[in-house]
Formats: sequence, structure tokens, C-alpha cells
Amino acid sequence: MIADVEREARHRMETAVESLRADLASIRTGRASPALLDRIRVDYFGTPTSLQQLAGISVPEPAQLMIRPWDRGTLGVIERAILASDLGLTPNNDGQVIRLIIPALTEERRRELARLVAKRVEEAKVAIRNMRRDSLADLKDMEDENMITEDDLHDGRDSLQKLTDQFVKRVDEIGDQKQAEIMQV
Repeated sequence: MIADVEREARHRMETAVESLRADLASIRTGRASPALLDRIRVDYFGTPTSLQQLAGISVPEPAQLMIRPWDRGTLGVIERAILASDLGLTPNNDGQVIRLIIPALTEERRRELARLVAKRVEEAKVAIRNMRRDSLADLKDMEDENMITEDDLHDGRDSLQKLTDQFVKRVDEIGDQKQAEIMQV
């Protein structure tokens, strides 16, 4: 039973780490990456649709993204969605494709993005700690119902703490790596 609680906690913590990775991938670092456009939603016939469903995205140059819509009629709405996003990029529409030039980041913008990364990392840590708290509550309930002994509860608590420390360390490493990537000129 304790193993089940720990397995569920591990799975939920793994999900939190993957969510953080995906979230940080969409933060601009000065290099072109299709992941920058992951969070952009385009109003396609009244339905918010992800950009990847409406167009092919490629990286023809290190500092450029090229968006080739499957339907040329969507060029305008894709362009408006990019302008409305928080990316701070200006799309160049030539009637066939949209090109996004990724400018070099200023020092101020780098610091701002590093603070954003730190904030997202802290949110992930809080989520992991909340998962630990929920799992500890499950163990406490099991002990109250005499399903496990008090010694099992303490062993489970120690095991969950080790698991939490392990995932918090991974989250810190991911955040440090992303901050280093942002601060790299």
C-alpha cells in the first residue's frame, strides 16, 4: 500500500517536471526553436487552435522561424495571433509564408526572462511539495484506519521526503540550465 502511494507520487512529480520542461521550452533564448510557438492559439473559424495544427514550422536559419500554413487563408489570423502573443516578435508575411526573425536579447530582457524562469521553477517546486503533502495525508489516513503501522507511516514519510528532494533537485537543475541558456550571449 505504501508502495502504491509512493508510485503515484512519483508519477505525479514526473508529470510536474515534464510540464516545467515544456513550459520553459516556450521561453525565448535568442535562438530559433519551434517550441517558442507552442502556446500560441489562433482563432480559426471561432475555435482557438494551436498553431502547429494550422501550419508547418521550420528553422531555415539559426535566428529565424518559418511558418508555412496549410491553408493560405489563415495567414492573417496567424499573423494577428503572433502579434497578440507575449513573444515580442514581428511577423513578416510575404503571402506564402510568415517569417519570424529572432533578435538578440538585450541584457535587460535576459534578466527579465531569467526571473520568469526562476518563478516557474519555484511554482514547480511548490507543486511537488503539494504532491508530497497529499501523499503524506494518504499515508496518515491509512494509519488511522489501521491499514499500516506507525512505523510504516514513518518509513513512508522518509521515503516520500527522499523522493521529494530528488525531484526538487531535478527541477533546480532544469531551471539552472535554462537560465544559463538565457544568459549566454
